[in-house]
Amino acid sequence: MFDYVSSIAAGVVLDRAFGDPHGLPHPVRAVGRLIERSERFIRRVFPDTRGGQLWGGALLVLLVCMAVWGCAAGLCALAGRAGAWALWAARALLSYYLLAARSLRDESGLVYEYLKKGDTEGARRAVSMIVGRDTQRLEGEEIARAAVETVAENTSDGVIAPLFYLFLGGPALGWLYKAVNTMDSMVGYRNERYLYFGRAAARLDDAANMLPSRLSALFMALAAFLLGFDARGAVRIWRRDRRKHKSPNSAQTEAACAGALGVRLGGDAWYFGLLHKKPWIGDAIRPLEYEDIERAGRLMYRTEDVALAAGMGVCLCAALLAGLA
Repeated sequence: MFDYVSSIAAGVVLDRAFGDPHGLPHPVRAVGRLIERSERFIRRVFPDTRGGQLWGGALLVLLVCMAVWGCAAGLCALAGRAGAWALWAARALLSYYLLAARSLRDESGLVYEYLKKGDTEGARRAVSMIVGRDTQRLEGEEIARAAVETVAENTSDGVIAPLFYLFLGGPALGWLYKAVNTMDSMVGYRNERYLYFGRAAARLDDAANMLPSRLSALFMALAAFLLGFDARGAVRIWRRDRRKHKSPNSAQTEAACAGALGVRLGGDAWYFGLLHKKPWIGDAIRPLEYEDIERAGRLMYRTEDVALAAGMGVCLCAALLAGLA
């Protein structure tokens, strides 16, 4: 059990230290290429009808999940044959590549640096790398709000949910989750191209994030307390505004973050040239500042610390109970 837990902790340390080194291969990019190629193949085989797209999208989910899970499980099995240390190293490396905390902090920090320098165009380009909305119309405070929102939302599906599945079932289950989440980010749109084809991926992603997103919000409220932010506000806004999103999960950590910082997130946004009406999340106790990007990053890191401690504690208790049985 110690080897299992310590390998996950090592993955967190590696992510904090190195993040996503630019120019080096990353398994998530390989998953993305697999999804793209599988989609092209399936669209050639299945008819371009509502039923054909639904079945084709379901097949995409099945093929990608089986391939990614099989690769992660197979790598661990091969490493295990080489010895305990090789297995530990494989688990640590696979855990490292699953986590995106340092990458989120770095990318959002770049937006902050551009804003502080008064380079609005540079900030727009930087924030366009981490958000799905159109950024051409965004100005200073709107850019900062978009950056805070993406850090808050991705605290769940980019950090806490991978940790949850790592503790629950090791790297194989963690990478199975990552496959589902990556498919949702690529084909889970409600537009003409993916309304039916991406439905299976979107529904499965909703289910996979149902529990982790709510745990993430609770961990974030505790992290807010540890940082001296408004923990009561985090809980209050989470309870009130956690359903103010089309996704059942996206507003969970956005609401907790908005309450912890005392700002409003959400609001109308442009996607693919169309304006989408979205409710506000949180109360504007004070105006949103550029520094809130940095505060959101600190909140994300401390939320990860709380989740890691909770996971290790649960594993320790399970090991003790198993020893007493």
